[in-house]
Amino acid sequence: MFQTVLISLNEGFLKTLEIFGLTLLGAFPLGLIIAFGSTSQFRPLKYLVKFIVWVVRGTPLMLQLLIIYYGPGLLLGSNWWGNGSSGRFTAALAAFIINYACYFSEIYRGGIEGVPKGQSEAGQVLGMTSSQIFFRITLLQVIKRIVPPMGNEIITLVKDTSLARVIAVYEIIWSGQMFIKSSGVIWPLFFTGVYYLIFSGVLTLLLGRLEKKLEFFRV
Repeated sequence: MFQTVLISLNEGFLKTLEIFGLTLLGAFPLGLIIAFGSTSQFRPLKYLVKFIVWVVRGTPLMLQLLIIYYGPGLLLGSNWWGNGSSGRFTAALAAFIINYACYFSEIYRGGIEGVPKGQSEAGQVLGMTSSQIFFRITLLQVIKRIVPPMGNEIITLVKDTSLARVIAVYEIIWSGQMFIKSSGVIWPLFFTGVYYLIFSGVLTLLLGRLEKKLEFFRV
């Protein structure tokens, strides 16, 4: 019994890792793009982006998962995601990326706006282009500023991956919960907590080391 549970939990955890990794891969760059939109000098774009971020951050991720997966079929009569587990996984991934990109965008925006404008002006005086000022002056300071809040969101994502089961995406909580129905035992669910604790602990250590490496750059 224990070996069967362990195999099932390992399979579920691999799917959790896949959701986690792909979400970060998509949300990091998309969040930066959204941040540029929310700080744009073009007011219609700026207010549109801010409205979208407000809606996404102000509603539950579970609701967004349900709307993104079921919405196209019910409202438009067209299932964008396809049938089967691959379609559900794609829809869940889209929801996670959009949600976390909006949160990341606010962290990016705060980091960018927190850099003193005098440093950009000094770069202009030295004859640097806008891209040079951003990548050589602003970006390094932004990274230093955003690591702690970004780390908190990353740890939160570890736990939020469990919400994918609301649209029947197989992940570690799902794999532990199925033993309640099939065998009437609850202890596999406690083991899923161990997986989350270990994964979160490893990420915390890695993020802590990253913060220490960035300490040389004072802001």
